[in-house]
Amino acid sequence: MDRQSSERMQRFVIVHLSNVKSDKKLVVVKAGEEKIETGMKKFGAMLGDEVEVGCGSVLNPGTVVGNHSNIYPLSSVRGFVPANSIYKKQGEVVTKEER
Repeated sequence: MDRQSSERMQRFVIVHLSNVKSDKKLVVVKAGEEKIETGMKKFGAMLGDEVEVGCGSVLNPGTVVGNHSNIYPLSSVRGFVPANSIYKKQGEVVTKEER
């Protein structure tokens, strides 16, 4: 692992990844409007390449976060976050500006 990757990992270490729904039902993954039944009670989150998740965030079962997206600290994320997005809070997801 190179130094940059190591430093990036050290900044985002306290994240809660829930893999069981509180109602104990099977996890459904949502990708846009599509719903995919996993057939599993235990299923964590899927994160794309170069995703950064802020400290203290919770990624709920079946959450999908697209490539190059950022999750603000202390967020509770459920569902689908598109690639190249910034997740600020539920209902407030913005597209990253080109630089």
